[in-house]
Amino acid sequence: MKLLYQTHSPYARKVLVAAHEVGLADELEVVHQETSPTRRNEDVISLNPLGKVPVLICDDGLVLFDSTVICEYLDGMHEGQKLIPASGKTRWLALRLQALAQGIADSGIAVRWEAERRPEALRWPTMRDAQLQKIAAACDFVEQEVELKGSPDIGEIALATTLSWIAFRDVYSFGTGRPRLSSWYDNFSRRPSMTATTLAGETQD
Repeated sequence: MKLLYQTHSPYARKVLVAAHEVGLADELEVVHQETSPTRRNEDVISLNPLGKVPVLICDDGLVLFDSTVICEYLDGMHEGQKLIPASGKTRWLALRLQALAQGIADSGIAVRWEAERRPEALRWPTMRDAQLQKIAAACDFVEQEVELKGSPDIGEIALATTLSWIAFRDVYSFGTGRPRLSSWYDNFSRRPSMTATTLAGETQD
């Protein structure tokens, strides 16, 4: 299988961490691809019309995109403990946490557009602040409402990789005043899947 990847994407990192956790990382040929909303990458667009990574090219030629789809595909390829619980409350809690993490990442990217990526004259501080408020509220929700076990289900993988990107880009100090979240993140970040997939590089618009 071939994974079109970006070394500074929280979504791509989620896929690669998941692959490590289920023992499939060695079966992936990882190819870095630079993409951004303002920069066409024809190699990526030929496979994903949205022009985004991650993209997985399966051994049978099937092409999958979006990290949630790819992670579910990989989770069906192994016989060990599943990242996505099959049924019951644990399934929905894991999927809910994954959705929350996705929202944090989306808001973090919006913050960066309004803080540094958009031409200065076109930046909208009100939007930046509103997105930061969403990130803060989501982190408060995790601190107060989410049971963090340190187990590599899809929710915790998504949260850890998203927060790693928030820290990498210095978007928001999510650990301040949140001891449970901070302790969990520090511990999860020491997992081999995380240390093998560190973020690097700058966005090229």
